[in-house]
Amino acid sequence: MRNLAAAMAIAALGFMTGCATPPPGEPQLMTIDSSRLPPANISLTIPGLSQCTDSGDLTLKLNAQQPVTVLVHGCFSSAGRYRGMAQVLAFHGQQTVCFSYNDRDSLVASAGQLDTALNQLSQKLDNKHMTVMGHSQGALIARKAMSVTKPAAIEGGDVTMRLVTVSGPFGGIAAARHCGNPLWRTLSLGLVAPICQIVTGDKWSEITYTSPFIVEPGALDPRVKDFLKIVTDEGGSCRRMSNGACVESDAIFSLAEQRNPAVDRDPLVNIVEVKAGHVEIVGNNRTGPVKLITVLQEHGVIKPTEPDRREKFGQLLTRLFGDAAQ
Repeated sequence: MRNLAAAMAIAALGFMTGCATPPPGEPQLMTIDSSRLPPANISLTIPGLSQCTDSGDLTLKLNAQQPVTVLVHGCFSSAGRYRGMAQVLAFHGQQTVCFSYNDRDSLVASAGQLDTALNQLSQKLDNKHMTVMGHSQGALIARKAMSVTKPAAIEGGDVTMRLVTVSGPFGGIAAARHCGNPLWRTLSLGLVAPICQIVTGDKWSEITYTSPFIVEPGALDPRVKDFLKIVTDEGGSCRRMSNGACVESDAIFSLAEQRNPAVDRDPLVNIVEVKAGHVEIVGNNRTGPVKLITVLQEHGVIKPTEPDRREKFGQLLTRLFGDAAQ
């Protein structure tokens, strides 16, 4: 039995691979160039929402007459991790805020916090259209927050929402399968649950393929008018190279882990498959999210780049993500 518990502990560490850890040495970028954004005319503070930087400034400065995009990070990440994407949107005149949460909390609890934040934000805006985009674990949280089974309720019939998810493990995380397996629970004499909780926190029972969170995701709120679901074929991708060899794979979730008939059959969903690694798709300090930007522009999430500004946009991507960004 002791050997079994040790084996489960080792297997439970597989949870840790299901998160988009930023590459070593990535700088924390503290500011966003707002020169192309509409002038801010409101200033507010909402728990969980911030500027998309790690500066610690929680004051949102927004234009109430313009729509807002809310970015939701994955685990082991932060608002500042998506400063680059926020800057890409700002270049196209689109304002953005980021939602932060404790990635060891229950996903339902985090979704409730996001739902509350979206509700408070919508009350301060004259333009009630919001786009919510979540990556990895953030995709699960974003969709739950915008479903009819969410803990709270965004108020107002004039609110319209668009949901975008990127590389979300909607089918359950394969590395967590032992935590959802009744046989493992029986053979371990109850040790599975505490081991899984120690490793991954309160969300452990929600990310397994048998959990109600995965099996019964709930229908989307009727105010969600569009759902763009981006899945990534991550096979053979690499996050970090050394001496010509891959030392850190960027293949985190298989296509099967990202599929879920209960999510995919929604008439609003538009599924786009992209050949890209799990971190590559959202960009880091060596790789720009060019593939993601292309998809988002094709589907109207990001405005088209004006022809006379394409060169400047390329220069921005290089500054944000390095020479390999384009």
